[in-house]
Amino acid sequence: MRQRSEKCVVTFRTTAGAMAMEAACKEAGLPGRLIPVPRIVSAGCGLCWAAPPDSREALERLVIKKHLDIDGIYAIIL
Repeated sequence: MRQRSEKCVVTFRTTAGAMAMEAACKEAGLPGRLIPVPRIVSAGCGLCWAAPPDSREALERLVIKKHLDIDGIYAIIL
């Protein structure tokens, strides 16, 4: 069984928003990946960006800099 750990999760209203986040993170060299939204969190498109918790500030800066359309940012155990 996989070890559960804290993650920074970014949710989106649209799939286009999720794809834009993935492209921006890859371009910026930020860690993470798109995953299905956990049941504990609700989101419009069903996808979220999951990253290590220590990357939250960098993700927030990227969202502001690139004007990414996000729904919310959460710290959860996955």
